[in-house]
Amino acid sequence: MTSGPGVQPSASGDDSPAGEVTADGQLQPQWEAPAGGDAEPTPPTAARRAWSTALEWLIVGVCALGLALLLKAFLVEVFVIPSGSMEPTLMVDNRVVVYKLGYRLHDINRGDVVVFHHPGQAADADDLIKRVVALSGETFEIRGTEVYIDGTRLDEPYLAEAHSTYPTVAIPGCDNDPEPGRCIVPEGKLLVLGDNRPDSRDGRYFGPIDEDTVVGRAFFKLWPPNDLGGV
Repeated sequence: MTSGPGVQPSASGDDSPAGEVTADGQLQPQWEAPAGGDAEPTPPTAARRAWSTALEWLIVGVCALGLALLLKAFLVEVFVIPSGSMEPTLMVDNRVVVYKLGYRLHDINRGDVVVFHHPGQAADADDLIKRVVALSGETFEIRGTEVYIDGTRLDEPYLAEAHSTYPTVAIPGCDNDPEPGRCIVPEGKLLVLGDNRPDSRDGRYFGPIDEDTVVGRAFFKLWPPNDLGGV
């Protein structure tokens, strides 16, 4: 005869209870650890979350910096206009975006506003910005106060002042004997002038430049905000 409700022994022969007995005689099972003895994962601490977030932002920053350097080296770069030699097209302290890749895909055209390495200066000298006026093989002439290319007057609506182009010194580096106001541009070279002719030290002084020294074409004015637009 049994004396009342009790706990049956386990099949293993261990008669210790497999849980706690409640007041009404019901068995409350014991909590058992997951298989393998692993406890539930501990949630990450605030320090670990902060470190993880910082690491993610560091990776993003490194990737962004790498992308910016690649863009600057091969695609586009922003230049600041240092002087008034290109007025009124570009004013002092204007910011322009220069497209570097284009001239690897197509030729330089007359009328392009280009950034190029300062001829005859050290590699770390500031680059210059001027407008392409004469291409390789063409004859550049100043007749009176106007530019002629291969005997045809060049229409230049972008000039700060009409009839403002004057000869200066004998132009060096041409295929003809040096003389003021006339230059046969050698192959692989360009003649560039500033739009503000009276205040521009340009190809009339330093002669034609190598096409290989052209950094890229200025195509967009980024600053000031009230003058955004193409160049």
